[in-house]
Amino acid sequence: MNKKTLFVTLVAGALSALTAQAAEHPGKDSIEKSGYNGPATCEECHPGTARKFLDTVHWKHASKVTNVDNLDPNQEYGMKNRIYTMCNGNDIVNNLKEIPKNAEGKSKFSGCNTCHPGNHISDVGSTGKEAENAIDCLVCHSSSYDFRQRKPYKDEQGRIVMGQDRSTKAALTISTPTVKNCMVCHESAGGGVLVKRGFAFTADTDVHAAKGMVCVDCHKAKDHKIPTGYDPNNWANDGVRLSCVDCHTETPHKDEAYNRHTARIACQTCHIPRTGGAVAKDFTKWEKGSDGFYEPTTLRKEANETTPVYAWYNNTVSNLPHFIGPKGNRNDKTSKIYPFKIYIGKAYYNEKDGQLLSMDFAPPMATGDTLAGVASAAKTLGIKDYKPVPGWQTIYFGSNHMVTKSKALNCINCHGINGVLNFKELGYSEKEVEKLTNPEIYFDFMVKKQQEDW
Repeated sequence: MNKKTLFVTLVAGALSALTAQAAEHPGKDSIEKSGYNGPATCEECHPGTARKFLDTVHWKHASKVTNVDNLDPNQEYGMKNRIYTMCNGNDIVNNLKEIPKNAEGKSKFSGCNTCHPGNHISDVGSTGKEAENAIDCLVCHSSSYDFRQRKPYKDEQGRIVMGQDRSTKAALTISTPTVKNCMVCHESAGGGVLVKRGFAFTADTDVHAAKGMVCVDCHKAKDHKIPTGYDPNNWANDGVRLSCVDCHTETPHKDEAYNRHTARIACQTCHIPRTGGAVAKDFTKWEKGSDGFYEPTTLRKEANETTPVYAWYNNTVSNLPHFIGPKGNRNDKTSKIYPFKIYIGKAYYNEKDGQLLSMDFAPPMATGDTLAGVASAAKTLGIKDYKPVPGWQTIYFGSNHMVTKSKALNCINCHGINGVLNFKELGYSEKEVEKLTNPEIYFDFMVKKQQEDW
């Protein structure tokens, strides 16, 4: 190839790249001229997308669930209607509202559905043209979205509306969702930043982030249906599942000794040795903050502070009033050992039927009166015959983020004396445990690795 041909080729390639880049946002000129008019603008190039979005978990906050015990197969479950002790409420009883004034005469807006990508007037699960027009497309798809505008207010009719940034500036930076677009909701779920999940997706905490990846590189959506894993506590799903082996295969290691483990040990077990977030909450006793409002008493840890517990899991879930967690055992060949964060929450149960009672957060948030919150929720749900008594619920949260390669567990971490795996609790006999924790099985291998590292 001569210099002239090479130059022409390079120029053609550059023009092609620029054309491809421009083609990513074909509506940019139209938005600059006419402004952004919500989903109607998006529909000019993506007809039917808004209607399809109304059938996703991000809009409905619920779905049919096939892998959890004691659920009605004909009903949908999720943040819309679930009651469990990380939240102790749901979208129904804690719909966005203005709470009563506290002792200082102050009030504020609060509600579980503040992350819903609508305007609140068209709320969780709503359908029809008005609901389509209410979708906040840019909260997920703009890299310059002004989140200060996404706050509730009362309109001239006295209705509570969730604000949106529908500015031309935000619309001109339409892209696939960034980490910030996702984490503004998912990182702050459960009552504050790093409370529920306890993971931060940064270059320091996850190898995927260090490589420059974003959430949707793994959670690739089709028609806005987002693939998810099988977290025992994450019930609602779009029917599309996600696993490490989708990218890394069942034999991801160069060393066959490690590859042999993948049949019965999940990738997360070795590659996610720490987690964080809330480890316990007490919804029967709320603490008064410096702003004069109350919040449930919470014990929490930062990301990378909590050591997981390990259990067999076959992707089906035990769902009982006092326990939500993995099902599986050593003899079940579909089970693998997974890491979990154990969370324990205290709330009120109905002494008459043993079921967990929900709580409307507005009364205790203003006054600290937790029983008033139970009474308000019971009224909303039509529950008349109940007697609240305090009790604890244990929940296993899946560990699926904060993946590390450099700090992954090795042979000694699991097979050494006092290693992270409790083989006896995992179903192994004393004789098997003795063999599994003897240096004989890993000594030569680890010596060789040690020499290579040095």
